[in-house]
Amino acid sequence: MTGAGVILTLNGGSSSIKFALFAAQTPLVRVVSGAVEGIGSANPQLRVAGKPATAIAATSDHDSAGELVLVEAERQVAGCKLIAVGHRIVHGGPVFVRPQRIGPAMLAALRRLRPLDPEHLPVEVALVMAAMRRFPDIPQVACFDTAFHHTMPRVAKLLPIPLHYASEGVIRYGFHGLSYTYLLGEVERLDGAAAARGRIVMAHLGSGASLAAVYDGKPVDTSMGFTPASGVPMGTRCGDIDPGLAAYLARTETISTAAFDHMANFESGLLGLSETSADMRELLAREATDPRAADAVLSFCYAIKQRIGAFAATLGGIDSLIFSGGIGANTPAIRARVCDGLGFLGIVVDARRNADGAAIVSPDAGAVVVRVMPTDEEVVIARAARDLTDGVAEPSTATP
Repeated sequence: MTGAGVILTLNGGSSSIKFALFAAQTPLVRVVSGAVEGIGSANPQLRVAGKPATAIAATSDHDSAGELVLVEAERQVAGCKLIAVGHRIVHGGPVFVRPQRIGPAMLAALRRLRPLDPEHLPVEVALVMAAMRRFPDIPQVACFDTAFHHTMPRVAKLLPIPLHYASEGVIRYGFHGLSYTYLLGEVERLDGAAAARGRIVMAHLGSGASLAAVYDGKPVDTSMGFTPASGVPMGTRCGDIDPGLAAYLARTETISTAAFDHMANFESGLLGLSETSADMRELLAREATDPRAADAVLSFCYAIKQRIGAFAATLGGIDSLIFSGGIGANTPAIRARVCDGLGFLGIVVDARRNADGAAIVSPDAGAVVVRVMPTDEEVVIARAARDLTDGVAEPSTATP
């Protein structure tokens, strides 16, 4: 890969940092992707698409993992013109509601937002700063997961707690916005603008899981709220629970706020219910002989089915249901169980199409189009980085 202009995207997660390079053309072309996985584990690996995984020295923190990713990215970029670096930032708070160029004022604002997302923001800010040091003359662009949901109706944003907290930024934000941006764009590309303006429920189901309701191309509601721990049960996150549990466990087991937060984010969900695994594949393989695994799978599907029903009520019906994410796009059994019993909403799954992983798993005569659609957050980041560096995208009005 020589001579072409390229865009680098960086996506820092809790245990991995992903990167991808795109040729800066229309449409964008992904030329390489990879990741450092297993950060903090005994066996971290560097993966580059098309090559065997490489074991690396124990990487206990994101700083050293980020340096490994940037060294590999710099090696891949050699001979090319790097024109931008795009970053996924999970939380933009109430200020950052569209992609924008990164500068000192934004970095200072993101540091102030760290109490909103202490798990992701410090890691992401550190990765941005490392990329700025590595590529000091290259524009850096931030893309915010929360931005997709910022136009939700006020009723969907407000938390039913004392109203003054809303003015302090304690509202429902929603997450997985880059994924939902991609999926909505794909609906328009595949089915046309009218379909993209219809009543759509999107289910991004992976180790982190959420659903979003969209109408007329705009977000109406979403399952996650103030933090990514809310909504449906996930790999290790609890989803919605009674807030009185925190006080109860503090009284009976002297659990601190920090310990409760750790439990809710890292010891709950599929892992907590099964007591064995947060991996849906393992739980499905074990459910026939382990009732705990069966309970975990059942709870996951039950909560998603409930949320689809709630969004149908909000939207006044559903025209399209989209399954995405690692579980949603790759696990026919989960799609079938979630949709079972939703025929009264017009949601029906064709068993053969579903088992084959077809792009559309509903029957031809189905009232609701049920799609299976892999997501691509990195291409959304790359598009925003290309547009901003070309001066195409509307500049942000945020004033951090």
